[in-house]
Amino acid sequence: MADKCSEGLLNGVVPGEQGKQDKSVKRGNWGNQIEFVLTSVGYAVGLGNVWRFPYLCYRNGGGAFMFPYFIMLVFCGIPLFFMELSFGQFASQGCLGVWRVSPMFKGVGYGMMVVSTYIGIYYNVVICIAFYYFFVSMTRVLPWTYCSNAWNTPDCVGVLDGNVTSRAALNLTRFLNTTQKRTSPSEEYWRRYVLDLSDDIGNLGEVRLPLLGCLGVSWVVVFLCLIKGVKSSGKVVYFTATFPYVVLTILFVRGITLEGALTGIMYYLTPQWDKILDAKVWGDAASQIFYSLGCAWGGLITMASYNKFHNNCYRDSIIISITNCATSVYAGFVIFSILGFMANHLGVDVSKVADHGPGLAFVAYPEALTLLPISPLWSILFFFMLILLGLGTQFCLLETLVTAIVDEVGNEWIIRRKTFVTLGVAVVGFLLGVPLTTQAGIYWLLLMDNYAASFSLVVISCIMCVAIMYIYGHRSYFKDIEMMLGFPPPLFFQICWRFISPAIIFFILVFTVIQYRPISYNDYIYPTWAISIGFLMALSSVICIPIYAIYKVCRSEGDTLLERLKNATKASKDWGPALPEHRSGRYAPAFSPSTESHLEVQPLQPEKGRSEAAAASPVQGSNGSAHSQDSRL
Repeated sequence: MADKCSEGLLNGVVPGEQGKQDKSVKRGNWGNQIEFVLTSVGYAVGLGNVWRFPYLCYRNGGGAFMFPYFIMLVFCGIPLFFMELSFGQFASQGCLGVWRVSPMFKGVGYGMMVVSTYIGIYYNVVICIAFYYFFVSMTRVLPWTYCSNAWNTPDCVGVLDGNVTSRAALNLTRFLNTTQKRTSPSEEYWRRYVLDLSDDIGNLGEVRLPLLGCLGVSWVVVFLCLIKGVKSSGKVVYFTATFPYVVLTILFVRGITLEGALTGIMYYLTPQWDKILDAKVWGDAASQIFYSLGCAWGGLITMASYNKFHNNCYRDSIIISITNCATSVYAGFVIFSILGFMANHLGVDVSKVADHGPGLAFVAYPEALTLLPISPLWSILFFFMLILLGLGTQFCLLETLVTAIVDEVGNEWIIRRKTFVTLGVAVVGFLLGVPLTTQAGIYWLLLMDNYAASFSLVVISCIMCVAIMYIYGHRSYFKDIEMMLGFPPPLFFQICWRFISPAIIFFILVFTVIQYRPISYNDYIYPTWAISIGFLMALSSVICIPIYAIYKVCRSEGDTLLERLKNATKASKDWGPALPEHRSGRYAPAFSPSTESHLEVQPLQPEKGRSEAAAASPVQGSNGSAHSQDSRL
């Protein structure tokens, strides 16, 4: 019996409710539970695991960064991940529709949409650069292998150049005695050819046509994979979510066999505890957790909304979170083994050979690929892996926006034309990404990454946690989860949701404000006006929350402000499970008084009721004959 119950729960049905329909015909569902898990893994495991997490480790003291990272993962990341999955799955609504739970906080959903829009714009630009490298790798010799190209400078030192020993000896002696920095062929190819980097963020220069073409290709691919919503994207993730691990393993095996790889790995693992007191380290850890797991983007709520009502999202949240974290650490080994080899080759410290931001994936990795046998083949595989990693996240970003729009309108007309909504969002995303393909595009990309999608995520997550736990009520939400899963959330998650997670997030925000430092890219310092734009982007998502709250309070019924606040925060009548089969208990549909009065006189046995009624109170018809009064609904 126990085995049957557990089997029923794993299949998405709570024991005792096997006969209930658990599919939404109107919105659609995942084809099976594997599609949801793989999509969630593809959503969480993205480009950030390759170029953001290793970069944050490099910048924040190597292994010392692991401590705040795992603290934030356990006490904030996983609990909020479980909360968002259960939130979306219970209501079967996107990031806007779920706020029927407390309509005044619907601005949190709009904030999530703004964040997803920003991320979707620049994320696809990174994917388009991967597409560009993928295409140019289809050659006999990779263009960033040697320093003999037109875009190279005299400071270039290549790993495979014939006279590398003598050139390295001369150049490094000069570099160590001056403020200059050694440049590799891959770095010069990245900055001087691919980006053709301008000298200032305000100097946009010309649009890089190869990147613009690749941006169009990436948006077309995303649209085609989402042309039928989760029905089509659920099939694509069988490949996009699994193949990257094959390539990572190949690169890891090749990386650890290189001379000096151990030095890089030790730099990755050895903690520099003096940096643990820097609030920026903790802030980066929190930001990375939210960025990587996708908390507060709206994507988790959206994907879970296509689950069956009784799916065990608690189990899924643990599996997906651990997989994401393990992938980040694994990718760090691959990165730092290569950085250790490069540092050993040049005779410098590991910290002096890495570039910032996405340049890490397009500088360190490409140089390592030149060392592999049949390097163009491995280059094609690696950048194809980057493309797949990015697409897995981009699918969910676009689906988040489309689902929010379709659910908000909610009529049959827009549901039938969901494909056109997807097309419209993709076209707008492409047009907004065009400025990021200019010569100053990398400056704007990093500005959006550092401000638009950083601590605004933390603020949104904190407010969402408070709204559900303290406005809607933790007891009500725990009962909702128990009704959905068959068991209440574990005590650890209850404590984290109510106390620990909001407290940690609040104190991190305070420390970040105290120790804030303006953004920079290598030696370039961003001007004040650019930083102001960054703050405006961060504010644009958070400001949605108070603006909509004020609007909702003004539109709510009530004679006093307190009454309006109560009505604005009270759960709406249509909050709860989407399917009638699941609306039991306090979500059971209420009958009108007239209907109830009819129901009270409806006999349980119709035939017996008719005979008794005929005997007790005959009614004269127009022809004088008697007939029984038949109660009908």
